[in-house]
Amino acid sequence: MPAAPKGSFALPAGRRIKESRHFAKLKTDGRRLALGCLLINWFIGAHPAKPRLGVVVSRKVGNAVVRNRAKRFLREAFRLHQTELPPSLDLVLVARPSMARKRFADVERDFLAALRQARLWSQSPT
Repeated sequence: MPAAPKGSFALPAGRRIKESRHFAKLKTDGRRLALGCLLINWFIGAHPAKPRLGVVVSRKVGNAVVRNRAKRFLREAFRLHQTELPPSLDLVLVARPSMARKRFADVERDFLAALRQARLWSQSPT
């Protein structure tokens, strides 16, 4: 398997939102948009760091295998497009039950459409 490119496309643990207080702050202070198979919560803060990601997948989506697949799809969609996002963005992606039947291309399309609608991403569609 070829090595992944160094640097910009990595998603280290420090770039993930893990603590419940950060999720709660995003839910109360941030903005929210539901589109397709996902819901996004975001907050553009004052920190000059790179964008951070949090992922939420409830049991309504499916069993553990389906939930883990949904989490992988959401993290990968973010990872591929993180360099095109505002640097101080905190983003939480919430999988909706319809994601259980989606392929990665469909999830990525919904992710990019949601970012465009939220005016967080302005690239042309791929």
